[in-house]
Amino acid sequence: MAKKSLSERQKNILAYIEEYVAEFGRPPTIREIGGAVNISSTSVVNYNLTKLKERGLLERDAEVSRGLRLTEKVTAATEQMKQSVGKAMEKASTAVGSVFRVPLIGNIVAGSPIEVGNDGDFSVYDDEDAVELGSSMIPGRHDNLYALRVSGDSMIDAMVNDGDIVIMRNENEARNGDMVAAWLSDGTTTLKYFYRENDKIRLQPANPTMEPIYVDPEDVQVQGKVMMVLRQTA
Repeated sequence: MAKKSLSERQKNILAYIEEYVAEFGRPPTIREIGGAVNISSTSVVNYNLTKLKERGLLERDAEVSRGLRLTEKVTAATEQMKQSVGKAMEKASTAVGSVFRVPLIGNIVAGSPIEVGNDGDFSVYDDEDAVELGSSMIPGRHDNLYALRVSGDSMIDAMVNDGDIVIMRNENEARNGDMVAAWLSDGTTTLKYFYRENDKIRLQPANPTMEPIYVDPEDVQVQGKVMMVLRQTA
């Protein structure tokens, strides 16, 4: 039969003894233990000390006023707990520390294409503009990412709203169904779903009130694929 776990009172007694010894270099008295863990009766303290002794967690000399000693079993359990806490803190610290910056380089219109010029150069933001992300949020390389702020509502059914920020991977190829930043040969750019249909490219909005855009393959250039969307709630 498995041993019954320690009661909260017994755990508190062990913790108090350990803290007391660490601070004063000697074990506490029975009355000091009772006062620390809110037990008014010394017999109740003695009862719990006996139970801890039976579990091999405590050695006790009843003839001595401060005749208590925690066993190696308690020390090992405490050390294991400290190591577990340390590993958890190290993991949390690593997660917090693994942050990278994605340059926010401009706007992208989720609506009717607008002219941007310079073959789709979005760079209208300062170099200091950037979005910070945790490394685990986007797998793979992080040196080929950039961010764009969305204007318009043509992708609202894809949960991309006006003012949101999209994190893009710099890619020139797309598969059907990818959400892409597409530059058109007439000097306009737009954020849409990408589809190849026969001899045309369909740039599909995610808004039932808007029509798709059909262009020849040579008249469209994929400049990036959406990897994630950062919702703007403010």
